[in-house]
Amino acid sequence: MTMKSPINFMRIRHAAFAVTVLLTLISLGSLAVKGLNFGLDFTGGTLIELAYDKPTDLNQVRAQLQSAGFKEAMVQSFGATTDVLVRLPGDDPLLGNKVSTALQQADSANGIKVQRVEFVGPTVGEELRDQGGLGMLLALAGVMLYVAFRFQWKFGLGAIISLIHDVIITLGVFSFFEINFDLTVLAAVLAIIGYSLNDTIVVFDRVRENFRLLRKADLIENINISTTQTLLRTLATSVSTLLAITALMLFGGENLWGFSLALFIGVSAGTYSSVYIACILLVWLKLDREDLMPTVNAEAVDERP
Repeated sequence: MTMKSPINFMRIRHAAFAVTVLLTLISLGSLAVKGLNFGLDFTGGTLIELAYDKPTDLNQVRAQLQSAGFKEAMVQSFGATTDVLVRLPGDDPLLGNKVSTALQQADSANGIKVQRVEFVGPTVGEELRDQGGLGMLLALAGVMLYVAFRFQWKFGLGAIISLIHDVIITLGVFSFFEINFDLTVLAAVLAIIGYSLNDTIVVFDRVRENFRLLRKADLIENINISTTQTLLRTLATSVSTLLAITALMLFGGENLWGFSLALFIGVSAGTYSSVYIACILLVWLKLDREDLMPTVNAEAVDERP
């Protein structure tokens, strides 16, 4: 892949924009109508810590709880292989005993002891949700300020719009398919912002550099050349990251599945948006060489040696 034959990425920019608008509207519509299926971290519920006499299989525990009528139970290991953490909606003080009794009846050969029962109220969950949303907004604002200062305000606007797109698409998938949204997913969304920005910065830096090197190239040609030059690096980073995330999705267990799914969606959307949102916005904002030239102090120009 040489400079003489760059890939014409911008040739399909109108079709790409149409797809972007369609997916974004579907995501926003789902978020407005369905909302997010918040997990117990946000809605409140009961946390039960159980201690088994012998190591137990978490999938078996989940099946036993569903058979006993606790269909919304979240089960995860907690420290040793004999320690199990169960999260359930509701604030019944006897819920811990009910769960342990149901599990003991399903597996009488393995003794179970309730270590602790804690209730997380909806007020705490609402506070976590608000603080998480505020953290995400502050991260986006910080990104825009950094890129605008590091490059130019048109670059900053392109970067922030592409990041917002990545977040909306990720949240839209979770809303549309009613996938459980908990604190681990929120952490993944914040990680997506950092990852997508890194991809966008690489392309932007090459665009800015090529404005000095390719003096006869217009903006669209510059973007095509810059994107082609960074394509191998982008693909190597994205593919290796997606392979690691896929392994996490397959082998990380139920508790990390939402986290890894959010990362998979965000990384895929971020790779796309770095070219077909951030760069397209540069075209619409009519970025040119004058935008990247340092401002000259008029008083300094008038000074005589």
